[in-house]
Amino acid sequence: MAFRCKLLLLVILCVLCLSSVPVFAAEDNAPYRPNWESLRNYEAPEWWRDAKFGIYTHWGPYSVPAYRTEWYSCRMYQEGHPIYKYHLENYGHPSEFGYKDFIPEFSAEKFDADAWADLFKRAGAQFAGPVAEHADGFALWDSEHTRWDAAEMGPERDVVGELARAIRKRDMKFVATLHHGWNWGWYPTWSEEFDCHKPEYRGLYGQRHAKDAPPNEKFFQDWLAKTVEVIDKYQPDVLWFDSKLGTIGGSYRQRFLAHFYNSAREWGREVVVTYKNEDLPKGTAVLDIERGSKSELTPYTWLTDTSVDRRSWCHIQDPDYKTVNTLIDSLVDRVSKNGNLLLNVGPKPDGTIPEPVRERLLGMGRWLNVNGEAIYGTRPWKIYGEGPTKIKGGMFGERKKVEFTAKDVRFTTKDGNLYAVCLGWPGEALKIESLKAAFTPNEISRITMLGVEGELEWSRGPDGLTIDMPKEKPCKHAYALKIDWQD
Repeated sequence: MAFRCKLLLLVILCVLCLSSVPVFAAEDNAPYRPNWESLRNYEAPEWWRDAKFGIYTHWGPYSVPAYRTEWYSCRMYQEGHPIYKYHLENYGHPSEFGYKDFIPEFSAEKFDADAWADLFKRAGAQFAGPVAEHADGFALWDSEHTRWDAAEMGPERDVVGELARAIRKRDMKFVATLHHGWNWGWYPTWSEEFDCHKPEYRGLYGQRHAKDAPPNEKFFQDWLAKTVEVIDKYQPDVLWFDSKLGTIGGSYRQRFLAHFYNSAREWGREVVVTYKNEDLPKGTAVLDIERGSKSELTPYTWLTDTSVDRRSWCHIQDPDYKTVNTLIDSLVDRVSKNGNLLLNVGPKPDGTIPEPVRERLLGMGRWLNVNGEAIYGTRPWKIYGEGPTKIKGGMFGERKKVEFTAKDVRFTTKDGNLYAVCLGWPGEALKIESLKAAFTPNEISRITMLGVEGELEWSRGPDGLTIDMPKEKPCKHAYALKIDWQD
């Protein structure tokens, strides 16, 4: 009898555990099956290749201390780290004032999803959205899988849902980003010195486990449950993942990908998943390069995610904002190499976007209003460009500041035309060596500059194409020449 009772109890526990995990399986006739061979049939949609530019936001309880980095949530528990010292001096010991205690101060009293969406639209973004959950374990949507979310604590609003509606209302694609693969080991749940080990906080800090223990099945199940909830509830057009996706068990990654791609077919839409490093096999999704780029033109589309602030992804007290010129040059360079740009901004904890950030986004929008023809809907030419400035490819290549010059030219194509974007004002004339007849035998019918009326004078010789510049500049930054080939 005792054995039967124990067996029955075990069965009940198993059922309860499984009930919290999404149970779905691809139909026999579904386009995608949960295996890598099937998932390699994925192709990035044309709208993605057309869009080029998007905006997202790092905004959460880490925005409250606004000190150094969005990694404040884990650094505040690392003895000897400058953030640990700052926390002691300003908030007290983490055993008494833990990360959870920032949540009530994450008020969002001035958060206006429509105002954010309006700004992103005016900036020229074609896709936009929030960090749905950072590594800190605090979800910004109304979740059934955790009480540690923005609908129940802090703002007491479904931030993801509000932004999804506002962004789509303005004909932009909706992005949700997920960083929760980091949550395992993000906090020292193994230590009783802090608040992280207490059972009542595990929904935020994660399971208690040994310091070096690998993620377990319960962690994978929780990861999948949240991922699928975002997919089913908000139907994102782009689902972006931070590093650590590769630490999630392969079958869980296969299941979410198949579910997302098959669900999108049912919605009548085409979607994008991004990954970093080798977190997904090539061909199953779109590669993302954090704060970096490609050094050369690639035959496949890719993405860069970077921030308007060189120092941090979230709002901090002493930001180092990039200039509008730097942001525009980086967009043009990436587009010329078959890439897209996802630019991050960090709102304040009350939900306002800092004025210097607004100014930079609106500056990009003004430039795109004049020159967007050379960006949106374009495809790479046979070379990405010419000039002395070279970009180091790979992750975090931005650590080395790069200043483009008037001799740096980037190419894009659309509708049979070639666009040559000069990343500085060349003076009275611009010479493009790559457009000499020996390299490009196409006959030129006319050349114009976007934002300038009339045709430009030009001459072509064995050493290149020389174009006389207009007397007035059409904008403040990069300058796009439109070269029409003869039919």
